Order: sequence, then C-alpha cells, then structure tokens
Amino acid sequence: MENTVLIIDDEPKILGLLSRIIELEGFRVLQADTGKAGLKIVKTKEVHVVISDVKLPDINGVELVLAIKEIKPFIEVINLTAFGTIADGVRAMRNGAFDYIIKGDDNDKIIPLLYKAVDKVRLQMRVFDLERKVGKKHSFEGVIGNSPAILESIEMARRVASTDATVLLLGETGTGKEVFAQAIHYESQRRMKPFVALNCSGFNPELLESELFGYREGAFTGASKDKKGLLEEANEGTLFLDEIGEMNIDLQAKLLRVLENQNFIKIGDTKTTKVNVRIIAATNRNLKEEAENGAFRSDLFYRLSVFSIELPSLSQRRADILPIAKYYLEEFTAKVNRSEMIMDKEFSALLIRHAWKGNIRELKNVMERVVILSASNTITADLLPFEFHELVEDNNGMSMEAMERRQIKKVLLHTSGNKTETSRLLGIGLTTLYRKLEEYGIS
Repeated sequence: MENTVLIIDDEPKILGLLSRIIELEGFRVLQADTGKAGLKIVKTKEVHVVISDVKLPDINGVELVLAIKEIKPFIEVINLTAFGTIADGVRAMRNGAFDYIIKGDDNDKIIPLLYKAVDKVRLQMRVFDLERKVGKKHSFEGVIGNSPAILESIEMARRVASTDATVLLLGETGTGKEVFAQAIHYESQRRMKPFVALNCSGFNPELLESELFGYREGAFTGASKDKKGLLEEANEGTLFLDEIGEMNIDLQAKLLRVLENQNFIKIGDTKTTKVNVRIIAATNRNLKEEAENGAFRSDLFYRLSVFSIELPSLSQRRADILPIAKYYLEEFTAKVNRSEMIMDKEFSALLIRHAWKGNIRELKNVMERVVILSASNTITADLLPFEFHELVEDNNGMSMEAMERRQIKKVLLHTSGNKTETSRLLGIGLTTLYRKLEEYGIS
C-alpha cells in the first residue's frame, strides 16, 4: 500500500515545505489550499492521512475533521495551527483528529506522527477487511443461489432478522439451517453479541439440560464448580437450537419458560437466572404432526413457530447445484494449493440429476472428495461416488466393481491407510468399507 498524505493549507510556502519534507520520507503527497478542495480529493482519491491547517479560508480545520471522517472514517487527520488553544485542541480530538500540534513545534513531531497515523490506518483497514469477509460469510450474502425457492426463504429471513421474534427453521438435513440462523443473527441488532449453536441430538437429556441451563457447584457428582449454561453464554445474543425435535419432553417445559419469561433455574440452584436471548430453532421433523400426536409439546411448538421458514432441498432448487458445487470446488482447491479446476459436462450433468438426500452437506463432501481424487485439473464423472452411476458400465466399458475398487484404493492412498477417514471421504460406513476391502482383496 502506497501511503498517501493530503496537505491542506492556504499558505503556499508552508504547503511546499511540508510537501518536500514528507516526500523525502517516501510518502505520496497531494495538496489543497481550501477545505472544499481537500474534501473533493478525499472523495475521489485514495488518502490515508490528512494534515490540515486549522485556519482555512472557507472552513475551520477542526470542523473539517468531522467532514473527512464522515466520508472516509479510516483517514487520520492531524491538525496544525499557528495559535493553538486548549479548547480547539480538545474539540479537534473529540471530532476524531489523530493529533493537534502547533506550527513551529511540528518539524520534529510531524514525521513520527505520520508513521503512527499510517500504522493506525493500516490496522483499521485490516480490521475492516476482516469484518467485511466475516460479514459476507455469515450474512445472507453467504447463501449461494438464485432459484426462486431459495430467494423466497432469504426474503422471509431478512424480514424477521431485524426483530427479536423466535424463528423456527424447517427443512431436510443439510439444507443450510445453521447458515440461515447465523445470517439472521448477523443482520439483527444482536450481531455484535454472541451466536451460540447447540445440536440437541448430540446429548442425552441430563447432559443437554446441564449444557443448556448450567449448574451450581455440588448439584450432582462431578459438579465441582459452578458452570454457565449456553443460555447465559448467549445472553444479549442468539441461541440456535438445532434438531429441537430431539429434546426431551421435560426439558421442553423448561425451554418454554425461557421463551415466555426470559428466565430459568440452573440445576442445583434455588433462584432464577435472567437472560436476554433470542431463540432460533431448527428441525427436519414435522413438529406440528408430532405436537398433535403428543410426541412434542404443542405449547412449545406454537411458541417456537412464531415465524417459520421452510428451507428448500437441493431437489427443489436444481439451478443452484452447479454454483454451489463451483463454490466448494474453489474452496477445496485453495486448501490443497492446486490450480483452478473445472467440471466436465458429464460430471455436471450427474450432479444436477442426483437425488441429493443429504442436500448441501452431501454436495460439499462430494466436492471435497473429487478434489482429492482428481489427478488432473478437470473433474470427471468417474470420480463421483458409486451411487451416482446408474449404468453397470461406463462409456469406457469399465464395470462398476472396477470403478469402485479403483476409487477405494485412491482414497486409501490419500489417507495413508486411515480407514475411518477413507470411509468418510467415500461416503460409506466403516463396516461397509471393511466388507468391500475384503471383497476386492485390498489390504
């Protein structure tokens, strides 16, 4: 980054002298003799630091700081004045000036100040770039696709994001429910507060209760100290409860209290704990039907489904399959430091035709696998898992058994013989892998 300094001063001699001094330090220097001319440069050119006289013919340099910051907040401004006052200095700093110095004292101060200001600008720009990337990843910009089905879901989620309403995300496994939950949180007023995710199917009822609500020291054997639950960890932010349909009926009653009163009682405690947390829940089950059958609390269902959003499966948005595949192709090629890879027509056709019962999660795994297996920069159909191929023989006359055997050997080689990782990449169970290894005589 070339460091650019804009000097604003209506005295030509000072303007020329400062410019020469600063240019000798390797900075690029721009000049303006009025505040208006300086603001025009700020708007149209890349500027990192502004050195401005306080007494300008058209605007007070202290007030100019505010105008510059409104246009580009990351620019640092150093005010110079011939007759400094404490009041002006305080006002300049309150307006966002980097420093306020007296002319005559500036010879020794200006260059060190410039370097400090540039360092601050660099840091701010890096933080901004990081926040922009994180924002893109976690906002709705990170949802890939332009099919009517996904655009409708995004529109509904955007509408509810700015509220504090409880949201229930519905859809098949792997349709991106956690991605939507993060985007709703990120585009809400709670974005700077925690987003905490909990998969309810990953714990037995007792562990789930302690994870969710926390406990007091001595509440049970092994409770050696107080523990905050995820409800407290998510205070002021959002708690995402995935697979809510797996939650125990008794625990559902306690969650209902949180939704209604924003308080709960920890395990082993006698008093309530207050929280301010937004709940987003998700399930791939028909909760309405389960509530009608008594398998899920109907009062909790109606409280959770204040605002429901159905996320479409990949089979309902086939036009999005190739863009999503391309996104993951680029992600995984970058991870393994390979040059750009392309999908051939047969490979692309098989992706579009596939049932995708695991939806986006399945597609992501498939793209990771083909990047690993491909020996060239063209992704071909023979790299796809066995279930993608309907015919017993491919165009080259290779049997499915031969293709299967070749792929297993390739993945085993890639994983250095790690059977667990091999089964994951192949998309089959570990038991199935061992059976096939024996069947094909692979050691």
